[in-house]
Amino acid sequence: MAQRGVQLERETFSCSICLDLLKDPVTTTCGHSYCMKCIKGFWDGEDEKEIHSCPQCRQSFTPRPVLLKNTMLAALVEELKKTGLPAAPADLCYAGADDVACDVCTGRKLRACKSCLQCVASYCDQHLQPHYDAAPLKKHKLVEPSKELQENICSRHDEVKKLFCRTDQQSICYICSVDEHKGHDTVSAATERTERQRELEGSRLNIQQRIQDGEKEVKRLQREVQAVNGSADKAVEDSEETFTELIRLVQKRSSDVKQQLRSQQEREVSGVRELQEKLEQEISELKRRDAELELLSHTEDHNQFLLSYPSLPAPLSEATHSSSTNIRPLSYFEDVTAALSALRDKLQDVLREEWTHVSSTEVDVLLSAAEPASRAGFFTCSQEITLDPNTADTQLLLSEGGRKATFMEQQQPYSSHSDRFTNYAQVLSRESLTGRCYWEVEWRGGTVRVAVAYKNISRAGGAFGNTDKSWALICSQNSYSFRYNRILTSVSGPLSSRVGVYLDHRAGVLSFYSVSETTTLLHRVQTTFTQPLHAGVWLYAWWSHS
Repeated sequence: MAQRGVQLERETFSCSICLDLLKDPVTTTCGHSYCMKCIKGFWDGEDEKEIHSCPQCRQSFTPRPVLLKNTMLAALVEELKKTGLPAAPADLCYAGADDVACDVCTGRKLRACKSCLQCVASYCDQHLQPHYDAAPLKKHKLVEPSKELQENICSRHDEVKKLFCRTDQQSICYICSVDEHKGHDTVSAATERTERQRELEGSRLNIQQRIQDGEKEVKRLQREVQAVNGSADKAVEDSEETFTELIRLVQKRSSDVKQQLRSQQEREVSGVRELQEKLEQEISELKRRDAELELLSHTEDHNQFLLSYPSLPAPLSEATHSSSTNIRPLSYFEDVTAALSALRDKLQDVLREEWTHVSSTEVDVLLSAAEPASRAGFFTCSQEITLDPNTADTQLLLSEGGRKATFMEQQQPYSSHSDRFTNYAQVLSRESLTGRCYWEVEWRGGTVRVAVAYKNISRAGGAFGNTDKSWALICSQNSYSFRYNRILTSVSGPLSSRVGVYLDHRAGVLSFYSVSETTTLLHRVQTTFTQPLHAGVWLYAWWSHS
């Protein structure tokens, strides 16, 4: 009773619009009370109708009433707040706009806590109690509150849909099963749910497995990134050390050459200066002798001249500056400069050549993505193929768009071209294939080789599959085989007139598939491709490829 009193007390002083205690309460002429803000907002939405009504009793007012605050009611609400009005228990919470309301409650409905699939109704805690107490109701299926319960009722017969028609894939009632669904494959909804639940669990297991595989792959790629970063950091560190050492060696050689040049300079200058001093002394002596001879030459007394001449010093030795003196050429240091220039050029050539090797080295950071598991997956990396008329043998007729090739007994009037095949009825694609790509080849009659090849395959003797520059799947009416570098490998699989080709150039994966209602792997190659590839076909007589 006390709980009931609390409920009535809250209802008395609550706004039926916001469901909370009244704020600035106002009372309409019909006697119902609201928060001033709530009723004004409600009537603002009715302004276009020019008629305003009470949200509870729907009494209309014309014109729009002027509302004044109900001071007595406001005082009562404030007094209730001061006395600490307890909050309503959970089972007495009213249903809001987004809640499922109890179908049994009258007047202001409480929020439902369960829905019954057999009763096709929703109940609050109070009205749900019989389902826990009454033996017949205990067998009913209770679920979380749902607004979609009416979908469980047959709109034609007003009966609960307890059956499922597998023929029409829809839920039906018992009367439907003997009426418009008579003779159809029908089972109970519970049976169908059990089977669908089993399928759902299988799908979930598959999804969870794919999630686990994906997470493993993510971790592997993370480790790959860490390994790449570590390797790159180490390579940068090593390169810095290498170039630092090279710079140190060059600087040391520069210092050695400079020291050698200065030492040589000093020796050469010292030798030249020593020779210079000897020459200067010789010149001085020669000048003194010349002065004596000049003085003697001016003596007028013949006897004195003859008496003095024999007493002159003996002739001087050979001149120090004679041509036999070994003086190094002035171009000595220019030869050193030339030698160093030649060394510089040679070093630049070496660095340039080695840098080409370094820069052309690629690090394959990400390994190939997983090969698709379905035809739809392959089409995510589909590649349109057009045949190159410049490569087509003269016995092949290409369609205007280059999408179809037909073997012809009569040779076609193609112009001469260095890319044209001459001994085999085969043709390459215009497209250069790298990365991940997929295409399909449809054929009829005779035999065809579905191939990939390098652009530089021999045009005269380079039949697809007969060289190490091409890989070919041989397709006939009753068998498959694979050929590479003249080695033939038998291939088993379902025969089909359509073959799918999947290429992951970076990973070195080449796969051939038989394509019909399902996609079946015929043969897979794991290798290293050193050049871009081109799609190719080799046709035998009386058939065509597209």
